[in-house]
Amino acid sequence: MLGAETQGMIGYWLLQALQNTNPGREVAGLITQTLVSVADPAFADPTKFVGPVYSEAEARSIASERGWTVKADGRRWRRVVASPTPLRVVETRLIRQLLDTGAVVICAGGGGAPVVRNRHGELEGVDAVVDKDTTTALLAEALDADILLLLTDVTAVETDYGTTQARPINQATPADLRALSFPSGSMGPKVDAACHFVELTGHTAAIGALSDIDAILAGKAGTSITPTGTRDTQ
Repeated sequence: MLGAETQGMIGYWLLQALQNTNPGREVAGLITQTLVSVADPAFADPTKFVGPVYSEAEARSIASERGWTVKADGRRWRRVVASPTPLRVVETRLIRQLLDTGAVVICAGGGGAPVVRNRHGELEGVDAVVDKDTTTALLAEALDADILLLLTDVTAVETDYGTTQARPINQATPADLRALSFPSGSMGPKVDAACHFVELTGHTAAIGALSDIDAILAGKAGTSITPTGTRDTQ
């Protein structure tokens, strides 16, 4: 089951940092499971690269031995797993209970550990990777969050990213962003998740740099996505 290791290490770093900077504040780190459907079509066509690289011969030999699916990743080969659509974070009720006590909760790292319901109705881990931004938006909606922040290493969503014509998008509606094209391996999932949250809840989502978090919250940095395409700055 992929995802638990990522949650554990990154969660530990976040937990320690938040405890050290907020003495006296309760901070909880949870290993969370993300429910997906065993019938999700993504399982029939794995596309998410994971793990180390191999030569073609090594990859095919290991795949035969372990039952993996492997594909070419440039000049090298890697294992690929499914990236199914997240349906629910299993621990949502527990997260809400912790939030209601005033605790800070670290959860759903790496999109959560993907699980399915087997024929006995029991949870069972699967080798897959769930998109972390989609899971974050799903959880934010379930928890009635007022705002969704998707923090990354760029200051804002840009048109023509990586070119001399690149321009930041400061405010937009979901329709504005959906009319544009963004890379599927980087900004695309973030834009999709933010738009879905705004469309579903009518609340605000924002995308920007982690270092600008205070300004993003105040509507003075990053890209704000709202139903009307405008946002009052605080």
